[in-house]
Amino acid sequence: MLCRALLAYNRAMQFTGRCWVYGDDVNTDVIFPGKYTYTLTDVSQFAAHALEDLDPDFAKQVQPGDIIVGGKNFGCGSSREQAAVAIKMAGVRVIIAKSFARIFFRNCVNNGVLPIVCPEAADFLQKGDVATVDLERHTITVARDPQRVFTFPPLSPSAMAIIEAGGLIPLLRRKLGTEHLPMPEIKFGGGD
Repeated sequence: MLCRALLAYNRAMQFTGRCWVYGDDVNTDVIFPGKYTYTLTDVSQFAAHALEDLDPDFAKQVQPGDIIVGGKNFGCGSSREQAAVAIKMAGVRVIIAKSFARIFFRNCVNNGVLPIVCPEAADFLQKGDVATVDLERHTITVARDPQRVFTFPPLSPSAMAIIEAGGLIPLLRRKLGTEHLPMPEIKFGGGD
């Protein structure tokens, strides 16, 4: 599924996808329900539970390349990294919001999910809209109103390097010259 998500991303640093729209203060407990924090350790199982307490249809209907749109303080609550991982494993590479909780913002970057702060676009976008995020131009356009263009501030060069690599671990593996080695298994929560 993630391979198909990468098809929505091209070398011009554009992402195009269908929007899933949510409100203010979407917390990490509804992005990845707390009841799974210590029971699911295999990241491949996370996508099936993404946003299930907020939107039971999301995990069943999300498509690789879809975009999440949020209001203020998206990703507030606990610092659990599983929330950003669940979104990535569902095939979402971009979240547009009015604002982000700071730890969630960083967890997104570290996992290769692009957090875009653009209040105007977050207000305008509707569920099902097809939006295009252009990182070179720092713009968001919407298929239903292509003349309307929203601008957003660029991420720092260091954050963009992490996003372009697919996350902090792939970036470090590339810098250390270890990307050819098998990736160690990463598990969350309880387990042995």
